[in-house]
Amino acid sequence: MVWLEYLLPLIFLFPMAAMGGIVIALRSLHDARVESPFNAPLREPGQALRYRLDQAFSSLFLNGALGPIISLAPLVYGMGRMLFVSRQEWVEWALYGLLSTLLVLTFSLLLVRDYQRIRRLKLGLACELAVGQELERLIRPEAHPYYVFHDVPTDSFTIDHVVVTPHGVFVLETRARALAIGSDGRELNKVVVERERLRFPHWNERRPLHKTRQAVSWLNQWLERRCGVPVPVSGVLVLPGWEIDTTESTGDVLVVSGEQLSRQLTDLKPGTLSDPIHDKIIYLLMERARLVELSHLRQPSV
Repeated sequence: MVWLEYLLPLIFLFPMAAMGGIVIALRSLHDARVESPFNAPLREPGQALRYRLDQAFSSLFLNGALGPIISLAPLVYGMGRMLFVSRQEWVEWALYGLLSTLLVLTFSLLLVRDYQRIRRLKLGLACELAVGQELERLIRPEAHPYYVFHDVPTDSFTIDHVVVTPHGVFVLETRARALAIGSDGRELNKVVVERERLRFPHWNERRPLHKTRQAVSWLNQWLERRCGVPVPVSGVLVLPGWEIDTTESTGDVLVVSGEQLSRQLTDLKPGTLSDPIHDKIIYLLMERARLVELSHLRQPSV
């Protein structure tokens, strides 16, 4: 029967399918979440980027391991067909070769995408950790009643850092951007802050300012609903390693390089918080982080 000529060669694909199953099973070990043994969320500077970096490495592992297996499958199937047919068709073999070539190109592009994504995430994580270390200088319970939260979850996005001080609440967003290179080979590290965009040496960006304003608006409304009184919330955008020109900015979002960040925050006084409101804000943020983290831990890993 003719259909057996196409069905029987599938036997040669079973070992490759078994190898693919082992690769997917090994990935589940990598995706297992680490849970805190205490009743507290594991939130560190750049925690959201850590999760995304883990996912990027997991994707790189899958594409690197499954790519050769899947790409060779058409050729292995074709070689199996050789055992059950008396005459070879060059058109059929050309299709097998074309399919394998397309699969190789596809997985190569996926690997390049994963590589570039990992590079961007590593740079972003390095900047997040640098800002987090600078913010740790604020935590002096006896001298300065400041409290720092990292990776604060909202309804649809994550705020990098939230700092609660006696004079208001600060939303900090961190953006990692590699320094530009000029035509003479020197690094260009100056960025001009305008009303709606950041003007880098070779490109412009609007999203960082928009995201910071969005985070300020969300936190302001969320705290006001739960505290019952207006809470002064200010936005700070941190661009580590860049020289900031704010002559054209509107001033609603403070853009800084991150150096001496703790001193700058202690000097800013957008308002005044009473002790009960100050303590309630800290409690609300801690409770939200705990509830969201517990809900994530209950979700099965994909």
